[in-house]
Amino acid sequence: QVQLVESGGGLVQAGGSLRLSCAASGLTFDNYAMAWFRQAPGKERDFVAAISRLGGSTDYADSVKGRFTISRDNAKNTLSLQMNNLKPEDTAVYYCAADLRPFSSIENMGVRTTGPGYWGQGTQVTVSS
Repeated sequence: QVQLVESGGGLVQAGGSLRLSCAASGLTFDNYAMAWFRQAPGKERDFVAAISRLGGSTDYADSVKGRFTISRDNAKNTLSLQMNNLKPEDTAVYYCAADLRPFSSIENMGVRTTGPGYWGQGTQVTVSS
C-alpha cells in the first residue's frame, strides 16, 4: 500500500518560515514525480509546486515563486517544502502528492479527474497577520 504522510505544519506569523516534509512508503520513490498542493476553506485544491523524479527540475505556482522551495531526498524517500516569507493568504491545508506522469504535467492536471495518483492526508499551515 502507498502511504504519503505530511508533517511540519503549524502556526506562524506573517514573514516567518516553515518547512513541510512528506514521508513516502509503498512505492518506488524515484519513479514518481512529486508535488505539493494546498486547499483553503471553501476553495479548490490548488497546485503549489512540483519536482521531477530525480529532483533536477521544478515548477512553481506564480503565487509562491521566490518564497517556496520544493526538494526531495530519494535516499530517504522524502519530499520537502521550504516556505519563507509566509503570508496570511498561504493559510491552507497542504497536501503531498505523487504521480508517474512527468512533473511538468502536474500543474495542469484536474485534481478530481486526472489528478495525481496518490495523496497524503494533509497538514495545516496557518499564517497570522
